Amino acid sequence: MELRTSSPAGAPANQSPRRRVQAGYERIRAALNNAPGRASSRWTSMGRLVAQPASTATKTNPRDHAAAILARPAREPAVAMALLASFITRYPLQSAFLVSALLLAGLADGLSLSALLPLLQLAFDTPGDDSELAQFVRDTMAQFELSPSIGTLLIVMLIGVFIKNTLVFVSTQRIGYIAADVATELRMNLLRAVTATRWQYYVSQSTGELANAMATEALRASNAYVYAVRLFAVLVETLVYAVVAVLVSWQATLICFAASLVIVSVSQILVRISHRAGIQQTEWYRTLLGRLTDVLQSVKPFKAMGRDHIAEDALADDTHQLRRALKQEVLGNSALEAGQEPMYTSVVAAGMFVALVLFDLDLATVTFMVLILARLLKRIGKVQKIYQRMMVCESAYFAIEASTNRALLQAEVTDGCAPPVLERSIEFQGVSFAYGENVILDRVDFAIEAGTFTTMVGDSGAGKTTVADLIIGLIRPDTGRISIDGVDLETIDLRAWRRQIGYVPQENLLLHRSVLANVTLGDECLSDADAEQALRDSGAWTFVRQMPDGIHTIVGERGTRLSGGQRQRVMIARALAHHPRLLILDEATSALDQRTEQDICATLRSLAGPLTVVAVTHQRALADAADQVLRLTNCKVRPAGLRLQAT
Repeated sequence: MELRTSSPAGAPANQSPRRRVQAGYERIRAALNNAPGRASSRWTSMGRLVAQPASTATKTNPRDHAAAILARPAREPAVAMALLASFITRYPLQSAFLVSALLLAGLADGLSLSALLPLLQLAFDTPGDDSELAQFVRDTMAQFELSPSIGTLLIVMLIGVFIKNTLVFVSTQRIGYIAADVATELRMNLLRAVTATRWQYYVSQSTGELANAMATEALRASNAYVYAVRLFAVLVETLVYAVVAVLVSWQATLICFAASLVIVSVSQILVRISHRAGIQQTEWYRTLLGRLTDVLQSVKPFKAMGRDHIAEDALADDTHQLRRALKQEVLGNSALEAGQEPMYTSVVAAGMFVALVLFDLDLATVTFMVLILARLLKRIGKVQKIYQRMMVCESAYFAIEASTNRALLQAEVTDGCAPPVLERSIEFQGVSFAYGENVILDRVDFAIEAGTFTTMVGDSGAGKTTVADLIIGLIRPDTGRISIDGVDLETIDLRAWRRQIGYVPQENLLLHRSVLANVTLGDECLSDADAEQALRDSGAWTFVRQMPDGIHTIVGERGTRLSGGQRQRVMIARALAHHPRLLILDEATSALDQRTEQDICATLRSLAGPLTVVAVTHQRALADAADQVLRLTNCKVRPAGLRLQAT
């Protein structure tokens, strides 16, 4: 197997990965913004793809479909606002609940803080000052006929702390639940969008990259949501502390904010380092998982030929690049963590010196201001740290959103509504089809009678699988008409038509699960009896019932505990389990020995009648067993009779 790379077509081999991503982004953006098509789109200033309905299909390069997210200019504040807005729009009720709870928690925190200054004045036996906060506390307690005693003030503080932490507990719990919902919804949206795409778009996607989006990107996106809500919570706390500080001394608060602004501005370079590291992680996780999937599918030939090192060589650069991005994130996070406290402590110490030595303020007021401003500065630092971590994860959110939106733009159009009925024939009338400039079928005419066994033969690339895909409706003819019992396939309900088809591919697609699970694929509408009957019809029941656990025996990774013929019969049983009217086999016997192939042919021959069987093949045995043989050559389909030399 040739390993796929993430380089866009036409990119120079020596071009850096970053430049390749940028080049891919530019092509995608130009195509999506300018090309006419079935679905159009626009790129927002944040690089997010937004679908806009249109009428015809847009054909764009599907590679690097997250490149706009990965290569867009880093404007951290704007990106953060876009992320917050996206979450609030997606989860309005949950967001409203969390905002309300966090605001109430902030007010409760302010209640406990407001009692601290009078408490300190009583503790230090100093006269009450004329600050707005002290006056507000005295007036409020007087309205409730409470004396500002130490016991009363302590009770007020405890009530405020209890209310705050109760609300924080409820909010934190809901944040965790919603984060799980975010990851689940992103995964399911992507899964639904990808499985509903046009077949030609789907096969152009990297399985590993889609798996990475489902696992890594969805998890990191949910973490971005957690950080976004935590950021809002800390901002509320910061606002409360700022209001309390202003009520005591607006001059000191203003100086504190000016100093913190300088510190935040200096520290912003560390946020940018972490942001770039997060973007690179999204890029390299996607590339690494895409190539890893290819490598794992090729392990056996690598080992058989003593070329195990190829797997390491194929992944080494991507792994090292990912490690570098992870190290950059650690550097940015740890440097911000280590640098903030000394700088903010210096500001508090300087302020305390000025208040006590230069202005000779009373100790109670100075102590209160130090406590408030220290907590305020700590919250400002915490805002920046949470913001930094959110920026590490935000690219994953926008990347999986872009993947989903790209898939939605390529959704398969199924306008037909006529119920499918196959009792007479499947007919091709003047059908032509081409992949780009490569013409596969040119005005072909033929019919497949219902209840017969038909084989299609021809050289590799002649179009046999294309004919099967046209019958299934995975692709549509460029010209001509395909009809089922005289009804145009374009007007038939495609989902209902496909439910009447059993399909056996050439590839071994058995799961590492039981025989039963491989036959039913978890379909709750299929019972054990349905699976057993399908196994009997495919000739597999004889060996299945002799297995240690019978139908519940685990078949191993890709069916390694079964022989080639046994795997093929289980896959035929899977195709028969839902009682189809049409059975299509695509080179299903190409890897079997002659005797096993003859047994499979006999099985297929016995199925014809109740079923219409269509087999794509190179093998003579299938042609000899068929009622009709169709040869594909020179873009045409011609009857070849029943006696045919193997091609």
